[in-house]
Amino acid sequence: MASGFFAILDDISALLDDVATASKVATSKTAGILGDDLAVNAEKATGFVSSRELPVLWAITKGSFINKLIIVPIALLLNAFFPIAIQYILILGGCYLAFEGVEKVIDYFFHKKKQHDQNEVEGLSTPVPEISEKDKIKSAIITDFILSIEIVIIALGSVLTQPMSIQIVTVCVVAIVATIGVYGIVALIVRMDDAGYRLIRISKEKSFLSSIGQFLVKALPVVIRILAVVGTLALLLVSGGIFVHNIEYFHHVLPSVPGILKEFGAGIVVGLFMVVLYTLAKAIIKLFNSSKS
Repeated sequence: MASGFFAILDDISALLDDVATASKVATSKTAGILGDDLAVNAEKATGFVSSRELPVLWAITKGSFINKLIIVPIALLLNAFFPIAIQYILILGGCYLAFEGVEKVIDYFFHKKKQHDQNEVEGLSTPVPEISEKDKIKSAIITDFILSIEIVIIALGSVLTQPMSIQIVTVCVVAIVATIGVYGIVALIVRMDDAGYRLIRISKEKSFLSSIGQFLVKALPVVIRILAVVGTLALLLVSGGIFVHNIEYFHHVLPSVPGILKEFGAGIVVGLFMVVLYTLAKAIIKLFNSSKS
């Protein structure tokens, strides 16, 4: 009886050992996408009133956990019974990310200027209305869903030769660590200014702590602007990486071009195509509705 108990403990220890090794490999392979995930989600989680930052971030984090609760079992089942479907799901997700990235670029260079010119003509001094908190949370969770698919698939791909038990535990570990790590760092970023103000209040004027506090307060807007740019670039790079690695044409086109430039270019090309397609679809629906009325 005792020998059977110790044999079970030995099996559990061996399983945990294998899972730890597999998780380390999977995490290293998803490090790049995690960096992109951090940039995208940090950009999406900023821009709220100070008192609403943490509640909004918590809402997005809960959405991220729900996303992974949906994605992980589906990915494992598809890998077991219909592995080709994973590739098509990745490509569809890449199309959405490319669309969102290109739309941000177009909005910045064209719509923002158009709105500014219109305000000058009309003599308006009021800013463009902000997107509602609910819409921002929804957009962040949808983007997280696409990025989570990529994280889960990459983690799963690194342990395909392992037994099913190790695949399941490894993918679950990576999913949990990715969510806690990414949104934990995002929480630190969005609370930089509050930490700075507290340091200023509790320290003497012109002291070392006061200087750190002032630095944190002044650095936050700069960090947010940088994250906005990095987040947009990340959307295009992640989507482009999906196309290059999963579509044969993109994989073999322009072999002499560095991989990162090819991925960026693929993201822009597909993103522009999706924006045109979306604009045409909106115009057709609008025309159809006006003809009915």
